Amino acid sequence: QVQLVESGGGLVQAGGSLRLSCAASGRTFSSSAMGWFRQAPGKEREFVAAISWSGGIIHYRDSVKGRFTISRENAKNTGYLQMNSLKPEDTAVYYCATRGLRGAIVIDTLYIRDREYDYWGQGTQVTVSS
Repeated sequence: QVQLVESGGGLVQAGGSLRLSCAASGRTFSSSAMGWFRQAPGKEREFVAAISWSGGIIHYRDSVKGRFTISRENAKNTGYLQMNSLKPEDTAVYYCATRGLRGAIVIDTLYIRDREYDYWGQGTQVTVSS
């Protein structure tokens, strides 16, 4: 069982920055892909960024490329999402997610669909004012 706790959200003006953290409990986080998703009011949850367990494979949605950076520190069981040049359209609740292990072989890959993830945090609100 893995528990995820996000932190670092808040209210920021357009052009500002925030750094989200995702603290994980359990032993599988360091061997699993991690993703960040967001959900704005009245909209479906959408993919933001994902990173493989090694950190060697990373993918972003087009609208955040060049502004957001996903990273992880497996020794600390923590993942991050650095968000720069924030825009009002980035306003949403942000969630981190990870997968449970499937068998003894660990594949260094990532996932962009929310149904690929098993564990989710409670979310942290990010509000960007214009």
